Amino acid sequence: MVNLREDERLDYLLAEDLRIIQSPNVFSFSLDAVLLARFVWVPIQKGKIVDLCSGNGVIPLFLSARTKGTIIGVEIQERLYDMAVRSIEYNNLDDRLHMIHGDLKDAPKDLGYEKYDVVTCNPPYFLTPSKEEINMNEHLAIARHEILCTLEDAIKASSQLVKQGGKVAFVHRPGRLIDIIEIMRKYRLEPKRIQFVYPKAGKEANTLLIEAIKDGSPDLKILEPLTVYDENNEYTPVIKEMLYGSKKANRNG
Repeated sequence: MVNLREDERLDYLLAEDLRIIQSPNVFSFSLDAVLLARFVWVPIQKGKIVDLCSGNGVIPLFLSARTKGTIIGVEIQERLYDMAVRSIEYNNLDDRLHMIHGDLKDAPKDLGYEKYDVVTCNPPYFLTPSKEEINMNEHLAIARHEILCTLEDAIKASSQLVKQGGKVAFVHRPGRLIDIIEIMRKYRLEPKRIQFVYPKAGKEANTLLIEAIKDGSPDLKILEPLTVYDENNEYTPVIKEMLYGSKKANRNG
């Protein structure tokens, strides 16, 4: 059993055979989280992973199906943190997944410097909104806009957490690519893999996946692009498999 509050619902993570608590008025994960969780390298058997800007714990839940290592999620909003804790408990993953209610800027001091194999982050994409936007829905405004942390804050904390030779992966918007590379290099993170995601063939990319290595040597690989929808506005096979798993994707195809 799970204790749902107010407008919360219990959704399926089909490919992972897990459940997650979501709220349309507080937080529901987007495809970006799925893409990042599938893109990042993670150790299979053991390792220590931190997910910053963790929201309702969706990326730790996704990653739990790919690694037997320990995963710590860091989330500053108490309501989202609470949703994540309850989802982890519901899925009986509290032996490997743990949530921290706090500011990512404090995470290195609280969790330890250069102790982690992998750091992931799905940060706020947009600059600070107007007061009207914040007042309309504070939870969504904080998740989407750089109100409580900037891109540099997130990259700096990631670098401080990850060990030398460890990996840091972000999902963001292509328009911030140059900023991301410059800030990563400022904090000893060398970009090694980039993948662009396109909403549809013939459209501009609207999502960027990037992975860097702490103190790595320069050698950037641009991966094959991903396309989300086909000409019939249905998910492409690769996206179906990410969302539903290989067997379910074949049935839905």
